[in-house]
Amino acid sequence: MNKGSAFQIIEIALKEGRSALSEYEAKQVLAAYGLPVTRECLVENRGDVEKTARKIGYPLVLKGCSFEIAHKTEKGLIHADIRSDTEALEAFDEIKKGLNGYNGAVLVQEMVKGRRELAMGMTRDDQFGPCVMFGLGGIFTEVLKDISFRKVPLNKREALNMIREIKGNRIIDVIRGMEAVDTEILANMLIQLGRIGLEFECVREIDLNPVIISGKNPIVADALMILQ
Repeated sequence: MNKGSAFQIIEIALKEGRSALSEYEAKQVLAAYGLPVTRECLVENRGDVEKTARKIGYPLVLKGCSFEIAHKTEKGLIHADIRSDTEALEAFDEIKKGLNGYNGAVLVQEMVKGRRELAMGMTRDDQFGPCVMFGLGGIFTEVLKDISFRKVPLNKREALNMIREIKGNRIIDVIRGMEAVDTEILANMLIQLGRIGLEFECVREIDLNPVIISGKNPIVADALMILQ
């Protein structure tokens, strides 16, 4: 996908008067800027579940996907570690019930395996303009608040310094049998998030959490993009 596709996705959302992209749309925009995202397909019909599941491969995560829902976990719209067609169909049915009243479909997504989780994003500050964020990810992000910020545009050295600024920076090193994270990819992700902020004034906020470390590679497993 190219950057023109990203522009088209955001333009359509704005014309529809929306204040957010769905996770699937947000990841398409990110992929257009070279960020690594999960392999996934959007499924609307129950009859397509098994074919899609086999195409991506088990284990899977199924999620409710709607621009109207920012926090899916609280609504029971995420089913993880799905390992069979039967489980996939059951999860699809439950998610569809949970989506009742919302515009959306079911996201069938590869289950990325990794014990380390990071968070990164972009926020548009009223004084400083777009700024990028990097920190520890997962369910305790808001509790730990171990994050660093930079005003954009970023160069590679600034991005690498950001990564090392957090207190828990050892998480990206060789630790407990896990290999060191590819910091070149992390730095590029931060730089590209800044570019999205610079090139789309309508993007108010981007939240990528978790960014799961699979081996040495970061992969965006969930994404939220807020528009203004």
